[in-house]
Amino acid sequence: MNEDEARVNLNIDRVRARPLPLKDDHVTLAHGSGGKASAALVEHVFMDAYGNDVLSQAGDSGVVATAELVQEHGTHLAMSTDSYVVNPIEFPGGNIGELAINGTVNDLAMAGAQPKFLTAGFVLEEGLAVSTLKTIVASMREAADKAGVKIIAGDTKVVPRGAADKLFITTAGVGVVPSNRTVGAEQVREGDVIILSGPIADHGMAVMMARGDLAIQAPIESDTQAVNGMVEALFTAAPDTRWLRDATRGGVATVCNELARATAKAVVLQDEGIKVRELTRAACDILGIDPLYVANEGTFLAVVPADQAQAALDALHTSGAPEATICGRIDAQPAASVVLVTGFGGTRMVDMLVGDPLPRIC
Repeated sequence: MNEDEARVNLNIDRVRARPLPLKDDHVTLAHGSGGKASAALVEHVFMDAYGNDVLSQAGDSGVVATAELVQEHGTHLAMSTDSYVVNPIEFPGGNIGELAINGTVNDLAMAGAQPKFLTAGFVLEEGLAVSTLKTIVASMREAADKAGVKIIAGDTKVVPRGAADKLFITTAGVGVVPSNRTVGAEQVREGDVIILSGPIADHGMAVMMARGDLAIQAPIESDTQAVNGMVEALFTAAPDTRWLRDATRGGVATVCNELARATAKAVVLQDEGIKVRELTRAACDILGIDPLYVANEGTFLAVVPADQAQAALDALHTSGAPEATICGRIDAQPAASVVLVTGFGGTRMVDMLVGDPLPRIC
């Protein structure tokens, strides 16, 4: 490596290592995209204010150990909370209530936890039809039963007409992590294999079609589902699973960039291993959106040791993820970066999302 190449690499490393700057004086829709603006807001506002050893794990759930849990059950406790403001509140394949249950169950599962209990808080806008509320509440109960969790507490607030958008829901969840499970970016090793549980971008495109603003009609349904059963099967087949993340806001590209930054390793994706349904891809093409950045609500990524990858894939195929694929690997270089190997054998860098092409997706 000559002196100029060394200088360029040093500058790249400095950019990758430094915190993302918070440049805005006011909150914008981009701060809800799951991309660079979201990361900067979380880092400079919430992490600065709340930072502690659990929150610094920067996962979808905080995993803690208590003396009682470890002594009696050999387990850790995982907790997660999330708010749902999707527009519209009903869309092909699901609704805001089902999404709220599945989203929190999945956040717990991504920490290796077995979800147990949920709470739900509702902000209702004056004028919301009671029949609509009943439908959403019923779908929440059905989703909770399917995932094997109980809704054990809740709260309801009503705000004047125009102060909300029909209905917002916040759910919190608790689960237990078996003592033999440790997942996180620090577990990831070079040579590990990346598995994608199913086709991508269906949820984001289903919601966009449901809004009706684009005069485009396509029978695309959201992928919203609870994945905890699949994750249990995955751990049975691949007990050394390193890392898990559901590709929600910001899509596969964003969560892979988060992994690359956290590990300082290269996430190398294979285009042929990333499935996009034909109609979903067509909708993305019409809107000029890369499917890699579109939200999913029942699709996750897993990093597993190479020698356990086939067993993991087989387990997913028989536990609710028949279209799971091996979509990439972990390499040393280019460090802290995501690279996509195209079907033609070329490569392109996959950066973190900057703006928010699809607001109010979850």
